[in-house]
Amino acid sequence: MKTIEQFMRQSPQIPMATVWLLNDLAEYRGKQELYTRQSPQRLQKLREHALIESAVASNRIEGVEIEPGRVGTVVFGQSHLQDRDEQEVRGYRAALSLIHERYAELTMSPETILKLHALIRKEIWDGGRLKEEDGEIIEKHPDGRVTVRFKPLSASETPAALDRLCSLSNRAIVEKQVPPLVVWGAQNLDFLCIHPFRDGNGRVSRLLLLLSLYHLGFSAGRFISLERIIEQSKDRYYETLQVSSREWHAGKHDPWPYINYLLYTLKNVYQEFEARYENTSVPLGEKTGVVRQAVASFVSAFHVTELHRKCPGVSLDMIRKVLKDMAMEKLVECLGRGKQAKWRRIG
Repeated sequence: MKTIEQFMRQSPQIPMATVWLLNDLAEYRGKQELYTRQSPQRLQKLREHALIESAVASNRIEGVEIEPGRVGTVVFGQSHLQDRDEQEVRGYRAALSLIHERYAELTMSPETILKLHALIRKEIWDGGRLKEEDGEIIEKHPDGRVTVRFKPLSASETPAALDRLCSLSNRAIVEKQVPPLVVWGAQNLDFLCIHPFRDGNGRVSRLLLLLSLYHLGFSAGRFISLERIIEQSKDRYYETLQVSSREWHAGKHDPWPYINYLLYTLKNVYQEFEARYENTSVPLGEKTGVVRQAVASFVSAFHVTELHRKCPGVSLDMIRKVLKDMAMEKLVECLGRGKQAKWRRIG
């Protein structure tokens, strides 16, 4: 909660790199409805793929791996699980499903955090329980040395710190003195520095990232695995976390390396979302519906190229065919001739 406390005491001076990322993400969020309201068959394929990638990648970051041939069975099946690693992967899938389906009911609270931990540590004795002993985050070096990377809060301090983190985060979002996505990154940094569990802190932190994004109106994590993108940049993840956690206990740390890392990761999620969406085929009948829905969104005359921008994955030739059909149905009319001609809805 040291980062949130720092921001609440005095509005932060936001680095220019952060401002650029926030502007880019605001633009992506503005376009996301264009994709999520169209082509349900394409989105279903992305959802299923993301669920598998997230469950596997988030666990793999922590050294929990399962046989590739068992992935589909573990994530989607109901069969008997072979070991604890498979239990944890399936537990993470259950936590993801809970967030995707019921995020509006899940507040940022200690109760939600404990619930998510209980799911990912199902049938393991510490599931849903805060740590009972103090600990250290250590780093093992190639030459065999072991050093202390970070010393989290003590077990006795943890319950109150978790309460304060949740209350301050919720207050910061409501008051809007700090950009919500900056609060999002700061909240995640503080959670990892508190380190409230004996095991599973990294996985819960990534679930909280996804949940908080839903609350902020960013839903691309349903279709593209945030966890897999973090895994692909794992070295940078740990590097920025280590830099930003220095002097965290004293409130003298620099949170921006880690916050910017998360913002850049989210930007990658949206870039990949658009790319995958464009490259997934659309059934012919669904293309017609996409165009007709886009036409209905215009309140004034529009050009074919404007309509095309609202119909990702649909060719200009297909759009012209649908407009011609709609004109025969007296739903639209063409205003003029040639390439510059515009169209308008009738009625």
